[in-house]
Amino acid sequence: MGTFDTFIKKEMSRVARKEIRAELASLQRVAKSHRSEIAELRQKIKTLEALQNSGVRHSAQSLKVPLTPRDSVASSSAGLFDATAFAEHRKHLGLTQAQMAKVLEASALSIYKWESGRVHPRAAQLEKIRALRKLGKRAVLAKLAQ
Repeated sequence: MGTFDTFIKKEMSRVARKEIRAELASLQRVAKSHRSEIAELRQKIKTLEALQNSGVRHSAQSLKVPLTPRDSVASSSAGLFDATAFAEHRKHLGLTQAQMAKVLEASALSIYKWESGRVHPRAAQLEKIRALRKLGKRAVLAKLAQ
């Protein structure tokens, strides 16, 4: 009866693995949806913190509406960050994205993403951008040469 016992054990473990695989697949789908929800919530928190730091006042009713990054920046009267204005300013200064990245102490990929509007700079970078806007071409070129 030794072969029958081993056969039953192997069959039971095969069926158990099959059931576990199906259960794991459903858990992986749930985990994936949770990760995307967490990413959306983090983005909303980031947007709300940026609005709070900008000094724009909102009523409690207006904050109940879910915010998307583009809506919050477009509706903000303070204008947190304007991607097209940033790109135009860089071109006005006569800098490439790589040079602008060097001046702002960021990566060229970050500059590209900021200009495309996919990502908004963090608060520390926004301060550097605001300071850069006050400088002229010569001052920026001098800073780049350093």
